[in-house]
Amino acid sequence: CVSPQVTPEDGPRLAAFLSLQSFVRGQYGDEASFRALDAHLRGLPGGDHAHRLFYLALPPMGTWGHTCDTKPFGRDLGSSEELSAHLSALFREDLTRPRFGNRIFGPIWNRDNVACVVLTFKEPFGTEGRGGYFDDFGIIRDVMQNHLLQLLCLVAMEKPASTDPDDVRDEKVKVLKCISPVELQDVVLGQYVGNPEGPPEAQKGYLDDPTVPPGSTTPTFATAVLRVANERWDGVPFVLRCGKALNERKAEVRLQFREVPGDIFAQQCKRNELVVRVQPREAVYAKLNTKKPGMFLRPEESELDLTYGSREWGHGNGTREWDTGTGTWEWGHGNGD
Repeated sequence: CVSPQVTPEDGPRLAAFLSLQSFVRGQYGDEASFRALDAHLRGLPGGDHAHRLFYLALPPMGTWGHTCDTKPFGRDLGSSEELSAHLSALFREDLTRPRFGNRIFGPIWNRDNVACVVLTFKEPFGTEGRGGYFDDFGIIRDVMQNHLLQLLCLVAMEKPASTDPDDVRDEKVKVLKCISPVELQDVVLGQYVGNPEGPPEAQKGYLDDPTVPPGSTTPTFATAVLRVANERWDGVPFVLRCGKALNERKAEVRLQFREVPGDIFAQQCKRNELVVRVQPREAVYAKLNTKKPGMFLRPEESELDLTYGSREWGHGNGTREWDTGTGTWEWGHGNGD
């Protein structure tokens, strides 16, 4: 995950850092797995007396001496509040530079010009043996309630007083307070199934994972339409889509603009789009209509593409500051999750 972000100068330091890492795989409910972990630790240089940092990919059920906890940040609002006393995490997706650093976007970034906003998070793999963990949370808590809502806030928020994390966080909180309750007819849930004729990794469905409880209805796919009830975005649908075992790995934000009024091209022009791709390769590109090469005046869609060859992450933008963390959990609770 970090290799594309590493410069040639940092390569040796990354290699030295990775050489210090070791990994043990097991189930958190299996005593034998912990015995294997204990044996592995005792066999490392320093044995029982070494100072170590543990990264536990476990459900948030408590902490050890030094712990790095991954999302979801708690199981619900109550556990999130409890964990907040111990941890502070930052989510790094940042749209403030392209949005507020370019004058051309200011006049068009509103409901008068934007028809809809689509935020997508897709993974090409399923639970792969960790379904017991995933089943406790589902795709909404795992992705939509945190990652996609944070991206929505970055798209919809007003210009902060500065790039200071506190200022950015304050504007995000204002957006969260303006999100209307989600209606049932605006939500689609799904669960992936196996394809017997597909490649080996696609032949097993979610319920075929032995760690998933039989008959589970936990969604592995979700689409929800959110609406931000403020002056800038009133009436613009924000479509959040996320899922596992899909056709590709992708995280992106797509702004689709309204049709050009007074069309003179017999409806041959497609809507303009601005696409910010977060992963797998960071990029910003715009879809525009230009003249198709040749003698005729037929329009053709083309792309203006700016692809990042590398990217250096700066300071945290306050994504996981307490106010926004609380706001997203409150949104999740208020919408039946």
